[in-house]
Amino acid sequence: MAPGAPALLLLSLLSLPGLPPRAAGCPAACRCYSATVECGALRLRLVPSGIPPGTQTLFLQDNSIARLEPGTLAPLASLRRLYLHNNSLRALEPGAFRAQSRLLELALTGNQLRGLRVGAFAGLAQLRVLYLAGNQLVQLLDFTFLHLQRLQELHLQENSIELLEDQALAGLSSLALLDLSRNQLGTISQEALQPLASLQVLRLTENPWRCDCALHWLGTWIKEGGQRLLSSRDKKITCAEPPRLALQSLLEVSGSSLICIPPSVHVEPLEVTANLGEDLRIACQASGYPQPLVTWRKVAQPREGPPQARAQPGGGVPGPGGPGASDTGSGMLFLTNITLAHAGKYECEASNAGGAARLPFQLLVNLSQQLLLAPAPPRAGDPVSHEPLPEMGGMAFRALGLATQTAIATAIALLALTALLLATMICRRRRRRKKAPGPPGEGALFVNDYSDGPCTLAQLEELRDERGHEMFVIDRSKPLFAEGPAEAAEGAAPGVAQGLPLQPPAAYEIRC
Repeated sequence: MAPGAPALLLLSLLSLPGLPPRAAGCPAACRCYSATVECGALRLRLVPSGIPPGTQTLFLQDNSIARLEPGTLAPLASLRRLYLHNNSLRALEPGAFRAQSRLLELALTGNQLRGLRVGAFAGLAQLRVLYLAGNQLVQLLDFTFLHLQRLQELHLQENSIELLEDQALAGLSSLALLDLSRNQLGTISQEALQPLASLQVLRLTENPWRCDCALHWLGTWIKEGGQRLLSSRDKKITCAEPPRLALQSLLEVSGSSLICIPPSVHVEPLEVTANLGEDLRIACQASGYPQPLVTWRKVAQPREGPPQARAQPGGGVPGPGGPGASDTGSGMLFLTNITLAHAGKYECEASNAGGAARLPFQLLVNLSQQLLLAPAPPRAGDPVSHEPLPEMGGMAFRALGLATQTAIATAIALLALTALLLATMICRRRRRRKKAPGPPGEGALFVNDYSDGPCTLAQLEELRDERGHEMFVIDRSKPLFAEGPAEAAEGAAPGVAQGLPLQPPAAYEIRC
């Protein structure tokens, strides 16, 4: 080799267009050139930091990124294309792409997305192409793509989508291509496709279509003009149900064969009386084609009179208008730890494309067991409970059985009678205490002959034992005159009256 050949070879390799030098602001292990950053297949778990703010194309495919941290993409406001396919993303936080107002293409194929929240694509006002194929999506909720008014291609193939709500595609007025092939769709409503005013390509093949009355519109629409949106391959919409139409093309099935059987409902028994604290399970059996969706709900009863406070239902009872207001799809109504709030009227509803059927169910709550175990009426001096009893006019009371209502009324009457008897006994005792005579010596004044002043009954006995002096007793409980004739006192006992003022002025009997 000639001298200087290795240097020339090195210079020639560096000058090749396919091997650009790494930019100074490029993340470690990534390749950066022009406005493009390549970080694919690097086993990354997070979006790397240090990506130049002016990047327009970012490759992050074939990594293990499980989450887009809030604010991760905020500095990249100039992005035009973002490729995140074949990662481990399970969810998209609302506003994750809010800073990417210039993004045109977003690839999320081959991740583990199980649902799309409303607002997940907020901020992508310029997005043209969205790849969501090969994920684990089961349903598309209303207004999922509301912010993508300029979107032209939406790829949703190879998911597990069973339900497409009527407003799931609302806002996609510019959409030209919709791919829903290779999912688990059994039916699709005409309302779901109405917002797609610019649609040119529709792919619905390889779904387990249920060819009944709900899909009648699709066959008619394709025959009348929708076939322009379907290629020769996409027109092969094959029925999976019912068995008599399996493997037949929807376009070859006559409209009279696309039938539905309205649902019928059976609940046995229609009325149940349960005890407080028990658990209850009621089955609602529904038949029809397609299989009806069964919903349990509690019927709100109109209130009479002024509004009254009502206990919130507990133990899983369906409450009208509240969270968990119905038990949908299972066909079973589960009630645990039954209270008075559970009593009332329930309704089982079964619905399918052929119609709806409803059947009422009445639940009564028995309080007789609680009354038998109730404590005895409180005695005088015992603390009294102030827990409220069921009101006679309340909805919960009216929902009880006749025997239970009678037992409650009887208990209330017994409590009232017991309280009345206790009050009467207390009043009688107080009157007897006022009329009963006092103990010996009460109201009597004892005076000795030495003018030692008044003394008690105990002192009087002591003086009689030790000294033996003569004693005089003034009995104040036996007045002789209403007003004070002092002469009686002076004539009866001159020695006693001296120095002994009597208040109030009255004459009393003097005993010795």
